[in-house]
Amino acid sequence: MPPAASPSRPSQSAEDYLERIQELVERNGYARVSDLADALGLSSSTVSNMVRRLAKRGFVNYKRYRGFTLTAEGSAVAAHIKDRHRTLTELLTLLGLGAETVEREVEDIEHHLTPQTLAALTALVGYWKDHPAELQAFRQFQARDSPAKKPETTNS
Repeated sequence: MPPAASPSRPSQSAEDYLERIQELVERNGYARVSDLADALGLSSSTVSNMVRRLAKRGFVNYKRYRGFTLTAEGSAVAAHIKDRHRTLTELLTLLGLGAETVEREVEDIEHHLTPQTLAALTALVGYWKDHPAELQAFRQFQARDSPAKKPETTNS
């Protein structure tokens, strides 16, 4: 179960919006409802409603029929989301998973981590980057003991 949303912590859906808004702002200098709708695969009316809610919560600078940007608070939340996403991507990549699997898995698990778990995973990524021999030892252990490498047995 994901950590609960609170007035200061956005919901999983709001986090997805903030993450995409930040990407659009980095690319274009602003975001528009139509661009955000395309990025999220949602209707413009659905996106417009959420953007208004995000603006009421202080995450977005929004004026109807204009582009919008993130507030300082929205930018801070988006930066945290980006860091979490990067940490998980690095971890799963270090574990030897393919790009498609990494992308899918990160999207599935990123909203379900407590701050303590994220801190531990961030430390592990840093450790493995600083100690590549330890990562190699783990990868060798993983390859040796992986169920995927062992022949399947059938019950007949």
